[in-house]
Amino acid sequence: MHGGTVPAQDLKAQPGTGWNTPWIWLIILLPIIPSVLVMFVPWGDMFNVDYLYNNDPMAMNRAMLGLYLSPAYLLSIGLGWVIFGLNVFFAYRDFANLRAMGVPKPFHWAWQFLSPVYVIGRSVVVIRRTGRGAAPLWALGGTLVIGLLLAGVIIAVMLSGMGDMMGEIMRYSSTSP
Repeated sequence: MHGGTVPAQDLKAQPGTGWNTPWIWLIILLPIIPSVLVMFVPWGDMFNVDYLYNNDPMAMNRAMLGLYLSPAYLLSIGLGWVIFGLNVFFAYRDFANLRAMGVPKPFHWAWQFLSPVYVIGRSVVVIRRTGRGAAPLWALGGTLVIGLLLAGVIIAVMLSGMGDMMGEIMRYSSTSP
């Protein structure tokens, strides 16, 4: 030992040491659920201008709040927080399982509070210790790509709604006294 550090060769796991736990897969795959739920939020309604034809002064406020009070939006937000909390617990279980399987000094579970950091760090450490275990890193990359694709769909829906709104405002402004 040199000044309290552990030599690198001491951090190698025994040949055949496991790297796979069910917890890492839950950490990677569960966050997809709220992302899919967000697809059911009526994003196009964000630009609904029906209130222009209404003499109700609160119609615009109700229209804007309607998006954020939609069941899909509220469920997605609530479920996202629940899954975040569960993933911290799952990271703790993953950390404990890796230690029990003989992986020396696995990546600390508290990094799960910075969600993707745990999976990346865990994968790097497990690969260095066991020589195997890149699959979670690839799966994380896949889920991030899925998230970007879903965000692209939401942006397209919002832009379509914005275009409809512009046309409606043009019609309204040309017919109003």
